Amino acid sequence: MLKKISRITTQKKSTQRYNVYMVEGNSDKYAFSVDEAILVEFGLRKGLELDELTIDLLLKKDTIQKSYLLAINYLSYRMRSQKEIIDYLMKKEVIQEHIDIIIERLTKEGLVNDKQFAESFTITRINTTSKGPLLVKRELMEKGVSATVSTEAVSLYTYDIQYEKALKWVNKKLTSSKKDSFNKKIEQLRITLVQKGFTSDVIGEVLLSVVDNRDNSEEWESLIFQGEKLVRKHAAKKSGYELKMKVKEGLYRKGFQMDLINQYIDEEIGKED
Repeated sequence: MLKKISRITTQKKSTQRYNVYMVEGNSDKYAFSVDEAILVEFGLRKGLELDELTIDLLLKKDTIQKSYLLAINYLSYRMRSQKEIIDYLMKKEVIQEHIDIIIERLTKEGLVNDKQFAESFTITRINTTSKGPLLVKRELMEKGVSATVSTEAVSLYTYDIQYEKALKWVNKKLTSSKKDSFNKKIEQLRITLVQKGFTSDVIGEVLLSVVDNRDNSEEWESLIFQGEKLVRKHAAKKSGYELKMKVKEGLYRKGFQMDLINQYIDEEIGKED
């Protein structure tokens, strides 16, 4: 059975959507609303007659169009991986059949491209974070980017870029006032650089380059600070030789050099004997 369109009006809240009215008896009645793209595609106009199958088809396409516009809005904030868009549409309760159609359309339009996304993501991470390439690659894969594409993208994170970024971060941390031994600071920095995703060759070279920056006066101050803490901790139960050995053991575990430890024992604890 054919139904005739009696009039089409623009919605007040959305000028891109239109209300379609159809003849019913001697009057017209609201039938459905469609996006402007569907209106144009089907050539909807006053007087046009539609059968039920055509109406069902245009309503299905309108539903897909609304979901497509959701994806476009989601993409307007930043680039997204294909998986991110799929997950977003699933949260919006879009059915899988429609998601497949939307992803295919977005891909053809160049709005979804995991290779471009991965490259852009990597460059952004390089410029705005202290994360290394291994962590960036992991983040990409968590966003659904394939291992191959992720590997290619993080190749933009060159050795030189890694080295400069890691060295800058290490030097900043070494200037902190934390009263640890230089060796302990280096080991803590090594662990953190691994966690940040820098490669082992870069970590090794960076830490090797700062070994010569050891400040002996600062190291001595740190040793005294840690030594005094150990003395306060054990003095109630230990004295004399036993106290010295306990402090020496504790300072060694904290990464201080043995010659400095012996100097401290002789100068600071030995004089109390």
